[in-house]
Amino acid sequence: MMFINLFSKAIIVTTAQLTLILIAVATIFLVFILIAIIKMYKLKAENKKLMQTNAYKDYEDAGEDIHSGHLYGDN
Repeated sequence: MMFINLFSKAIIVTTAQLTLILIAVATIFLVFILIAIIKMYKLKAENKKLMQTNAYKDYEDAGEDIHSGHLYGDN
Protein backbone atom coordinates (compact mmCIF):
# COMPACT_ATOMS: atom_id res chain seq x y z
CA MET A 1 0.00 0.00 0.00
CA MET A 2 2.87 2.34 0.80
CA PHE A 3 4.42 1.71 -2.65
CA ILE A 4 1.17 2.61 -4.44
CA ASN A 5 0.81 5.80 -2.40
CA LEU A 6 4.43 6.79 -3.13
CA PHE A 7 4.02 5.98 -6.83
CA SER A 8 0.87 8.06 -7.20
CA LYS A 9 2.56 11.10 -5.66
CA ALA A 10 5.52 10.80 -8.03
CA ILE A 11 3.33 10.93 -11.16
CA ILE A 12 1.40 14.07 -10.26
CA VAL A 13 2.18 16.88 -12.69
CA THR A 14 0.66 20.30 -12.28
CA THR A 15 -1.17 21.95 -15.13
CA ALA A 16 1.47 24.69 -15.24
CA GLN A 17 4.23 22.10 -15.71
CA LEU A 18 2.21 20.31 -18.37
CA THR A 19 1.56 23.57 -20.18
CA LEU A 20 5.27 24.41 -20.21
CA ILE A 21 6.14 20.95 -21.52
CA LEU A 22 3.55 21.21 -24.31
CA ILE A 23 4.74 24.69 -25.28
CA ALA A 24 8.34 23.45 -25.43
CA VAL A 25 7.40 20.46 -27.61
CA ALA A 26 5.27 22.63 -29.90
CA THR A 27 8.13 25.12 -30.25
CA ILE A 28 10.56 22.37 -31.23
CA PHE A 29 8.14 21.04 -33.86
CA LEU A 30 7.56 24.57 -35.16
CA VAL A 31 11.31 25.02 -35.60
CA PHE A 32 11.52 21.73 -37.52
CA ILE A 33 8.62 22.76 -39.75
CA LEU A 34 10.21 26.15 -40.47
CA ILE A 35 13.53 24.48 -41.33
CA ALA A 36 11.71 22.11 -43.72
CA ILE A 37 9.91 25.02 -45.42
CA ILE A 38 13.16 26.96 -45.86
CA LYS A 39 14.89 23.89 -47.33
CA MET A 40 11.95 23.31 -49.66
CA TYR A 41 12.21 26.83 -51.09
CA LYS A 42 16.00 26.52 -51.46
CA LEU A 43 15.63 23.23 -53.33
CA LYS A 44 12.89 24.71 -55.50
CA ALA A 45 15.15 27.64 -56.44
CA GLU A 46 18.07 25.30 -57.18
CA ASN A 47 15.84 23.06 -59.30
CA LYS A 48 14.60 26.07 -61.27
CA LYS A 49 18.18 27.17 -61.87
CA LEU A 50 19.19 23.68 -63.00
CA MET A 51 16.21 23.44 -65.36
CA GLN A 52 17.48 26.52 -67.19
CA THR A 53 20.97 25.11 -67.82
CA ASN A 54 22.07 23.63 -71.11
CA ALA A 55 22.75 20.25 -69.52
CA TYR A 56 19.06 19.71 -68.83
CA LYS A 57 18.11 20.80 -72.34
CA ASP A 58 20.64 18.35 -73.81
CA TYR A 59 19.22 15.59 -71.60
CA GLU A 60 15.68 16.47 -72.67
CA ASP A 61 16.61 16.46 -76.37
CA ALA A 62 18.31 13.07 -76.04
CA GLY A 63 15.37 11.58 -74.12
CA GLU A 64 14.56 8.92 -76.69
CA ASP A 65 18.16 7.75 -76.87
CA ILE A 66 18.36 7.35 -73.12
CA HIS A 67 15.32 5.09 -72.85
CA SER A 68 16.28 2.78 -75.72
CA GLY A 69 18.46 0.46 -73.67
CA HIS A 70 18.29 -3.26 -73.06
CA LEU A 71 16.65 -2.68 -69.67
CA TYR A 72 13.50 -1.38 -71.32
CA GLY A 73 13.26 -4.18 -73.86
CA ASP A 74 13.26 -1.89 -76.96
CA ASN A 75 9.48 -2.26 -77.37
